[in-house]
Amino acid sequence: MACFLVSVFLLVLQVHAAPSELLQTGLTLDSTVLNPGLAANFSEDATPSPPPGTSKRTPHSIIIGVRKGGTRALLEMLDIHPEVAVAATEVHFFDWDDNYAKGLEWYRELMPYSYPHQITVEKTPGYFTSALAPERICAMNSSIKLLLILRDPTERVISDYTQVYFNRLENHKPVQAIENLLVRSGALNIRYKAIQRSLYDVHMRNWLRHFPLEQIHIVDGDALIRDPLPELQKVERFLNLPPRIVSSNFYFNQTKGFYCIRSDGRERCLHESKGRPHPSVNGTVLQQLRSFLREHNRTFFRLVKRTFDWQ
Repeated sequence: MACFLVSVFLLVLQVHAAPSELLQTGLTLDSTVLNPGLAANFSEDATPSPPPGTSKRTPHSIIIGVRKGGTRALLEMLDIHPEVAVAATEVHFFDWDDNYAKGLEWYRELMPYSYPHQITVEKTPGYFTSALAPERICAMNSSIKLLLILRDPTERVISDYTQVYFNRLENHKPVQAIENLLVRSGALNIRYKAIQRSLYDVHMRNWLRHFPLEQIHIVDGDALIRDPLPELQKVERFLNLPPRIVSSNFYFNQTKGFYCIRSDGRERCLHESKGRPHPSVNGTVLQQLRSFLREHNRTFFRLVKRTFDWQ
């Protein structure tokens, strides 16, 4: 009922928001939020004519996270399916503090053109840990299907650190050893953002306040890396899609060490930033991290009524 009332309120605001207002409310096409060059996609003059019979719609499904859980791999693999249209960018729209109602039309404009028989999928991994996203997505569409891809939370912390480490190196910024971030004054630094993002039970509770568990499909990110097809077949069933993704759509790249995609006569792999080797972590520190996360994992298993093979 709460979602319904908020939805009505937002719809009223949308009706009275002129398109020109969208760029006057602080919803700027900032390169820190969008991919470079995406601003041009917002201008009708800069975009090609859409294919006949297509339109832009708010997503039927959103990959809500988790960061460094495999969201990009999942989106790219779903793009194989002929009845799926994927968004080209992450917009972090539901994290924004202001102008939510007036921005919905702008959000729709960032979605891909799709045919009536297709479903649109967007992915923004930061949504899972956002305090604002669950309520706002519910207000937009209370029956939307959500995809959550998770991996071993300890490995996710290390992967999170690895991404930040390389980003800082590339931008000529100072870096720290992972142990210096994980431990402060001899104790585990639970305020470290990478650890906070791995408290799956904390964030899941927030989503379950707004969506029933049946609307959230959890993809095993570790299993997706080992063998993509079974996980994608589960996603097809969850999204009520006909089975179109097959084993021949994947091949193992020995150089990269993970599966790549083969479809429409083309082969493609994820960006070189994916699959970077993790740093070795001091064994004692690693054990501290695993011990801390273990009880959170147990609570998460109870919430979602399933378990995962996490250390």
